[in-house]
Amino acid sequence: MARVVGIFLCLLIIIMDVAAGILAFQAEIAQNKVKHLRLWIFECREPSHQAFMLGLGAAVLLGLAHAIANLLGGCSCICSQQEFEKAAPSRQLSVACLILTWVLLAVGLSMLVIGALSNNRSDGSCGLSHHHFLSIGGISCFVHGLFCVAYYVSATSSMD
Repeated sequence: MARVVGIFLCLLIIIMDVAAGILAFQAEIAQNKVKHLRLWIFECREPSHQAFMLGLGAAVLLGLAHAIANLLGGCSCICSQQEFEKAAPSRQLSVACLILTWVLLAVGLSMLVIGALSNNRSDGSCGLSHHHFLSIGGISCFVHGLFCVAYYVSATSSMD
């Protein structure tokens, strides 16, 4: 029974991260459809409400997938380098994947939030280009899903 639940949770995490990545790419497409004038790194463009909503949805799904993986994966606390070196390989993998999921969450979430917030204004804006932030956040979502599943599998296997 535990194996079936584990497979279901891994699929849920992957589906949520893939959906977040797809939403981020759709937001990028919606953002590129609005009028804009670009000169090197500066651009003037109209905001896209659809890009804002899709980017926000992608950020929420990424956060939920991360929370599910971390809460149900358990705690892989290793406080010192000596403790890390003495730990079993599956536990070391678990800690490495946990650290990578947090890094990917920080990168992906910040890219999605910056991309979404650039589309939140009610009027056009000019400034530095926020080009490709949403798609970079989408790629981070896909990679985050892989490392979350690796973390969940290694963390649950090291508990046995």
